Amino acid sequence: MSMNADERRLAELGYKQELNRTWSSFSNFAISFSIISILAGCFTTFAQAWNNGGPVAISIGWPLISIFILIIGFCMSELASAYPTSGGIYWWASKLGGARAGFFTGWLNLIGLVSVTASVGYGVTGFLNNLIGLYFPDFAKSFMGGDYIKQQFMIFLVVIAFATVVNVYSGPLLATFNNISVWWHVFGSVVVVAILVMVPTEHQTLNWMFTTKINNSGFGDNTYWFFVLPLGFLLTQYTITGFDASAHLSEETHDAHLSAAKGIWKSIAYSAVGGYILLMAFLYAATKTDYINSFDPAVNPYGGGSIIALLASALGAGIAFKVVIVITTLGQIFCVTACLTSCSRMMYAFSRDGAVPGGNLWKKVNSHGVPINAVLASAVAGIVLTLPALWKSPTGAPTAFYAVVSVCVISLYLAFLIPIWLRLRAGDKFKAGEWTLGSKYKWMCSLAVFEIVFISIYFVLPFAPSGTPGNKDFTWTSVNYAPIVTGGALIILWIWWQASAKKWFTGPKRTI
Repeated sequence: MSMNADERRLAELGYKQELNRTWSSFSNFAISFSIISILAGCFTTFAQAWNNGGPVAISIGWPLISIFILIIGFCMSELASAYPTSGGIYWWASKLGGARAGFFTGWLNLIGLVSVTASVGYGVTGFLNNLIGLYFPDFAKSFMGGDYIKQQFMIFLVVIAFATVVNVYSGPLLATFNNISVWWHVFGSVVVVAILVMVPTEHQTLNWMFTTKINNSGFGDNTYWFFVLPLGFLLTQYTITGFDASAHLSEETHDAHLSAAKGIWKSIAYSAVGGYILLMAFLYAATKTDYINSFDPAVNPYGGGSIIALLASALGAGIAFKVVIVITTLGQIFCVTACLTSCSRMMYAFSRDGAVPGGNLWKKVNSHGVPINAVLASAVAGIVLTLPALWKSPTGAPTAFYAVVSVCVISLYLAFLIPIWLRLRAGDKFKAGEWTLGSKYKWMCSLAVFEIVFISIYFVLPFAPSGTPGNKDFTWTSVNYAPIVTGGALIILWIWWQASAKKWFTGPKRTI
């Protein structure tokens, strides 16, 4: 049987076509755009930027960090064009740096994808909980004994179950789901911005939006510029991530050597612009700052600095508020479904090459061309990672959620760093694909490596004084356990590699 150009290109990389290649270039872009999801990240981690920097962290921080992320995306697009496989980042690292580089990159990528699935799935629960409460007021008091934290976790399980059901069906259904998601994000964001511009009777000034500093972190104001504000950048760095999905879906996409490359950088660029407009609309409507800043449940039941508190203060509890909550909630459900797709494809590809225990099980593909066992395993892993969110910190907030967010950001970006660094080291020896940076790779890859190292250091630091070891108010429920999870994983991986894996793991295995 003759092979088409995509199958021939995949065969040259060592693999036979097993997944159904039914995704268009738009669908490939759509999954990364859906995972980035400005209707998810801009809403769920808004409080991180508001409380750690305030409007400055958004109006100035978002475009600044977005430029750095776009440069990272350009570097990855060049690699995706040269090596269009489902293994994506792991495969690039193996090709450029050998089995050890591939092993560590693959596991960091997998940990990051599990955590992004968990964080988005958990993030939407607060919005679902409030949405249900708007229509069924007794729900907040009756369900799970009125325990908000337990309520959120149970809703989280339902969300993950829904995403799993959608994922176990055919690839074409998933592609259609993500195509719809793109337009939901575009038109939904337009509606939200329009509501925030037209409905409130008062608005903030541009001067306030670009100059106001807020520090609700608990750390001293003398640490604002070099510690507090960078913590607020987590909003941007977390929202604009997961764009490696375009690479992971390469084996299901037509003309993947171009489609995946363009899907990566375009999803970043469009999300950066759309997200900035959305966030500036939030700030434009944030006139009741005392209410938004309050952590007193009797005054502000939504949580200090939260986007729901901002929306409630600007829109009241009427139809406009409900419309915005519905738009973001459905956008986040689209997002978590896409996250699970990307995670399962990475697990499938990594298992195919023998790196994941029980790999023969996770690499199985059903009659619909879906790695169903990898989907189920990814969902369960996300639930396990989120278990600490059942415990709340002294402020009443599930600090563990922001820790999961940090795990996601650090693990994914460290996985991005390795192949980018290896490509930089390879220099002119690197055999570029059709989409290439040319000589610009030198400064772009260097800047990308610097930015990833910078944010990885900051996002393992404590989010609050009570999470700082040695502080008189220290409590484990306030700890940012990102360094424990990520650092612990790296130590385990190193021991595993030295004791066993280096003897049998040789990198990508040819299946053709």
